[in-house]
Amino acid sequence: MGTENQTYLTEFILLGFSSDWQIQILLFVVFLIIYLLTLCGNFLIIVLIHIDSRLHTPMYFFLKNLSFIDLCFSTTVIPQMLFHLLVMRKTISFAGCSIQMIFFLVAGCTESSLLAVMSYDRYVAVCKPLHYSTLMTQRVCVQLIIGSWASGAIVSLVDTIFTLCLSYHGQNIINHYFCEPPALLKLASEETYKAEMAILAMGIVILLGPVSLILFSYWNITSTVIRIQSGEGRLKAFSTCGSHLIVVVFFYGSTIFTYMRPNSKKINEGDKVISVFYSVITSMMNPFIYSLRNKEVKEAFRKAFGR
Repeated sequence: MGTENQTYLTEFILLGFSSDWQIQILLFVVFLIIYLLTLCGNFLIIVLIHIDSRLHTPMYFFLKNLSFIDLCFSTTVIPQMLFHLLVMRKTISFAGCSIQMIFFLVAGCTESSLLAVMSYDRYVAVCKPLHYSTLMTQRVCVQLIIGSWASGAIVSLVDTIFTLCLSYHGQNIINHYFCEPPALLKLASEETYKAEMAILAMGIVILLGPVSLILFSYWNITSTVIRIQSGEGRLKAFSTCGSHLIVVVFFYGSTIFTYMRPNSKKINEGDKVISVFYSVITSMMNPFIYSLRNKEVKEAFRKAFGR
């Protein structure tokens, strides 16, 4: 039932995934395992890259930042979701919902920009290897990271302002497991067209823009790899970039589906499952796909832990 207040709402009720207690316990175990893997995997990457001088390269510098973002990203969503899976009344204050949405958007948008930066790094490494050290200097890498965070913050600010400036009163039930703009817009008590257009415009900037850069980078990488005479060289180049593309498909595919389509007044179970990919799964996948399979990271792990 909604909280009737003609001025503003003080809290929301998140429906989550299911009202069945056994399913909630099962989901709690599954998401707890995912969260622990996310924490361990990303924290391990940060530590290994920090302590091993052989990993002090632009590629691993970006990977360390990606792991930090993934830690922030998953921690914004999963702990609250786990708590709600264990309680009957799944409430979140209006302020708490707003804060969660802001941090989620900053982390998500920054990750979107960073994945594009990483594709550019791989493009330079494969297509312009002789100029790599001059193009990807430490100063340039830091500037690219700052630019990623800045773009994430700006897009987050715009999306948040347009979402929270709408009036919310009456219905306070969110058919979702966390607060994000598409879910809140469905509860707005006024016309949401301007907010939808603002979110769509920001989606074009922070989603389609990076995707275009990634596609450009990998088109050139593929063209270069095809010209490599050595079969071993092709395999190494493809293995370096293939893992990146897997994450790109999961992250951008699910995010574009959610943020780049007309808003409807209902969220179905399929929409919630799709949002799990970009809010939960990719943060767990990144360290295993990008780093923990790499020879250099395995050697750093053996050196650090004596195995």
